[in-house]
Amino acid sequence: MQLQDYARVLLKRGWIIVLLALLAAASAYGFSKLQTPIYKSTVTLSAVPARPSDYGQSLAIKNLLRNYVQQMQSPAITQPVIDKLQLDVSSDKFVSQLNFGADESTLLITIEARHPLTTTVARMAQTLAETFVSAHNQENLQIDQRDRILINILRNATAPDIFSPKTLINTLAGAVLGALLGLIVIFVLEWLDSDIVRTVEDVERVIGVTVLGSIPTIAAEGASTRPRPTRASKICPHCGNPI
Repeated sequence: MQLQDYARVLLKRGWIIVLLALLAAASAYGFSKLQTPIYKSTVTLSAVPARPSDYGQSLAIKNLLRNYVQQMQSPAITQPVIDKLQLDVSSDKFVSQLNFGADESTLLITIEARHPLTTTVARMAQTLAETFVSAHNQENLQIDQRDRILINILRNATAPDIFSPKTLINTLAGAVLGALLGLIVIFVLEWLDSDIVRTVEDVERVIGVTVLGSIPTIAAEGASTRPRPTRASKICPHCGNPI
């Protein structure tokens, strides 16, 4: 197909693309609005050696970061948090509402809490961080001060922010997918219609010769008449008459 053929197809059936894009976008928007909003809040912890110039101690912290994350998920840490916040959930359920990150390059640990209530989500992250820091400080009391690893809350819980659903993103994605589906539909329709001959141009394209004329159809009174392509003829190159 040439560029003008694509333009003709889009002008003829472009409404299908628009319709499917609108339907998909509306469906994605409605689905997003039906979902229960989930909010998130993040706390950042910093782990530093008691002797900053001690490379061996810094290396030890990198190896311990993931261990600290595992400790935060243990019932010994999570259950006191659940009891303090008076949450009616198990320790496993509580942990499933958390997401942890350990960055060995910056020696930072992030705790991201996710919950449907904005009044609860920030308290979850903040209380868990405070409980872990307190427990870690108790362990440090049994270690020589020079060998201690200090963990502090670098940034308190952030203000609750929407985690899901992303209504705008979902709506835009639905519109794009609907438009792509519309493109597929119209080109399938054009492929199905490609073998149907309707115009003089279609005849010339199929049989590869020039159409010299057409015999008009005889229609009933009041009905519109439409020319019908005649049998195509070849032109004699010597006399110019049809063969």
